[in-house]
Amino acid sequence: MQCSRCAEPAVIDQPYASLHLCEAHFRDSVRERVRRDWHRQAPRMRAGVVAVALSGGKDSAVALSLTQAYFRRRPSVRLVALSVDEGIAGYRPATLVRAQELARSLGVEHRVISASSTLGTTTDEAAANLKGEIPCSFCGVWRRQMLNRGATELGADLLVLGFNLDDLAQTVLMNLARADIGRLTRMAPHPTRQPGLVPRIAPLSSIPEREVFLYARLAGLPFDHGECPHAGAAARNVYREVLWRLEEEFPGTRHSLLRTREAVTRAILASAPPGAPGRCVDCGEPAGGERCRACEYRRQMDKPLMEEAG
Repeated sequence: MQCSRCAEPAVIDQPYASLHLCEAHFRDSVRERVRRDWHRQAPRMRAGVVAVALSGGKDSAVALSLTQAYFRRRPSVRLVALSVDEGIAGYRPATLVRAQELARSLGVEHRVISASSTLGTTTDEAAANLKGEIPCSFCGVWRRQMLNRGATELGADLLVLGFNLDDLAQTVLMNLARADIGRLTRMAPHPTRQPGLVPRIAPLSSIPEREVFLYARLAGLPFDHGECPHAGAAARNVYREVLWRLEEEFPGTRHSLLRTREAVTRAILASAPPGAPGRCVDCGEPAGGERCRACEYRRQMDKPLMEEAG
């Protein structure tokens, strides 16, 4: 298949845009879409600290690479990569090696946050103790808290996440299916800063997952292909399959879901602007109730030990 913009052979098709692109035009298109999202999500970022969540996978690798390229000519912006070591044997060590390799090749400062040191537990330990919980639930909550803490300690103005179009569309679909409008409106990117929370942005929000993978390969970025051993139990897997089917039958569904989320969020915020979040009585982090979910999970971990002691 020939590129829609030149005579070179295409490396990818984009049914949602009715395009076929060669390597050069594909890479240009990714960079341009990311540039537009930076302007849309963080239009006034001229100086300060930008933290980038770096897991060692393809999405965060592309997010860090393109963020570094975007701010390359702005010495007033300090870029720091943050990796979280949740304590997942057979998975996280390899991804951290790739994360360190990429950060070093880009000349970006890199910090690793350990769940064992920060929380006093790991995802593997929690999975063995919290039998009734899906590991992705507490792992995701703890990871978000550690990233927010790490970014806060840096004095970061923004926290960049590697969420791609598929990730965000799946999350929108999940929240709509559960009628969880609160979470729908709290999704990244964040238009305003709330006390205690570093605004999260998602510069890959218009890039489909397979295009992120292709870009990472074509750009020669080091990343790990492994999958978390706990991922098989995640409810997201069902929504991923549903979304793949919808996108195949109706190209553009993912983009439509993101536009739906934006429209709903604008309408809700216009009628009832969010108040400042409360603070967790245990850790002091932002919380919707007396305790944040991260501490609720830690209390569940402590409960069996307390019962045994009693």
